[in-house]
Parts: sequence; structure tokens; C-alpha cells
Amino acid sequence: MTIKAINVRNQFKGTVKEIIEGPVVSEIDVQTPAGIVTSVITTRSVHELELQIGSEVIAFVKSTEVSIAKL
Repeated sequence: MTIKAINVRNQFKGTVKEIIEGPVVSEIDVQTPAGIVTSVITTRSVHELELQIGSEVIAFVKSTEVSIAKL
């Protein structure tokens, strides 16, 4: 599969570090140069994408809201 164009500005290339698989959704930790990005996707998608530890992926981050708290 080749991605020709996508309208997401925040893209982080990395490798899958950990997969916590659940019956419906799974948690995927991706190690990027900026740190770890965690995604929650369907377990079905994990299998269809054939994700495993060490897989090279791109994490696309698109959000309509970002919250912060002062420490």
C-alpha cells in the first residue's frame, strides 16, 4: 500500500513498541523520535494491518481539541 496524499500535518514515523490487545480495541505504542505515541484502534485493524512489535508505521495525529494543565 502506498500513501499518495493525506491531509494530516502531524505525522510521526516510528516503530511499534508494544501492543496491548483486547477483545474489541487494542492499544498500540509507537516509538518515534519525539517520544512514544499511543493509539487505540480496533483489534480487527491490528490483524488486518498485520501489526506486530517492530513494524514500521506512521502515526497520524489530528485533533479538534488539545487540553493543557499548568503544573
